[in-house]
Amino acid sequence: YVDSDAIMKNLPDAEDAKRQLDALVAEWQNEISKLESDIKVKKDDFERRKLILTDQMKADIEAEIKQLEKDLEAYRVKKFGNGGELFLKQDEVMKPVQNKVFTAIQQVAKDENLDFVFDRSGAVMILFAKDEHDITAKVLDKLK
Repeated sequence: YVDSDAIMKNLPDAEDAKRQLDALVAEWQNEISKLESDIKVKKDDFERRKLILTDQMKADIEAEIKQLEKDLEAYRVKKFGNGGELFLKQDEVMKPVQNKVFTAIQQVAKDENLDFVFDRSGAVMILFAKDEHDITAKVLDKLK
């Protein structure tokens, strides 16, 4: 078996990819915070001035606020939703790393004449395995 979590934590390429994704997420979160702040300022301003505004002006400002909220939600979905930019970027950045790890696992499995290799950190539950069957270190050596 292998522990892919341990492999990814000890693989510089995976750490670089994670840093790249984290930077992107932080950038997008900052943009979301800015948009939320803009909406709050607009709402607060509206609440302060609403007694002196005409009905038409109130309707216009309320429509503008609703549009800003829609735009914010659309931005969130575009960046973080299913099939969004984060998903696509993760695939783009992590796919080469995953392929490299998979190739190393295959090489070690062939070298050790193994029939199966399970991932201890995945959905497959290994209830017991002797440590002598752990090829994680050998896979990490192949990746160096």
